Amino acid sequence: MGVVSLSSIVDRAFDQRYGVPAINVFNDLTLEGVLAGAVQAQSPVIVQTSVKTVRTIGAPVLASMWRAMTAGIEVPVALHLDHCPDRSVVTECLENGWNSVLFDASELPVEENLRQTIEVVAEARRYGAHVEGEIEAITGVEDDHGSDEEGTRQSLDVSLDFIDQTKIDVFAPSIGNAHGSYKSTPVIDFDRVRDIVEARSIPIALHGGSGLSSEQFQKLIALGCAKVNISTSLKETYMKSTLGFLKSAEAANKWDPPSLFAATQAEVIELVVALATEFGSAGKASK
Repeated sequence: MGVVSLSSIVDRAFDQRYGVPAINVFNDLTLEGVLAGAVQAQSPVIVQTSVKTVRTIGAPVLASMWRAMTAGIEVPVALHLDHCPDRSVVTECLENGWNSVLFDASELPVEENLRQTIEVVAEARRYGAHVEGEIEAITGVEDDHGSDEEGTRQSLDVSLDFIDQTKIDVFAPSIGNAHGSYKSTPVIDFDRVRDIVEARSIPIALHGGSGLSSEQFQKLIALGCAKVNISTSLKETYMKSTLGFLKSAEAANKWDPPSLFAATQAEVIELVVALATEFGSAGKASK
């Protein structure tokens, strides 16, 4: 238990066909709440940080928070750098204790993405870390990264060659999913996940999880989506909970920050427990 490798978490989930919540945190309260929710649900969890969060708070500070809050934790946890196109940030995070990174070179030609991802995998291995890779940009802008224009999907052969040559541990294909809030009902390409998994048996990362239906989640997890990314749902929970509490505080003219923090964190914990339950990871930490 405690801090473990990304592969030890997702490989087991992939074999048993459940999904592990991979949740983007952005401050100490959300980090503490996500970890507390995982403990309450007895679920493994992948804590994710965006490049924007790393640059805003600083890798050393985030790493110190991570070490302090995971000391003695009773469930398997991993710290993952999400969607990072900047090699210097990848290096900084690996040096500071992140044990998983997504090197996102999806905006580059496939050949250059392949070359650089091979280098990132070699670098990560020197730290005992694992790597998620992708060759297509996931639609949507999140934390100042990405585009609302859907990128071209590569062929199955190109995807398999990328997996084979880079030796990545997790693959994130574009399947009609999107970052942020969905503006319309997403049309998911389930066959693409099935084809990749049948050909290479690699855990799949599902990006843009916030807003998918329970039916879509269950079908994708059954096909091999072992890592389920959640960011927008946590941001909305955090901000709406805070806004609701502040409106009540204003009406009562009672201003107590610790009560605000406790109320917001309670809703973060509730969200994490609900996600773990829906994805089938609840109770897996104790088995």
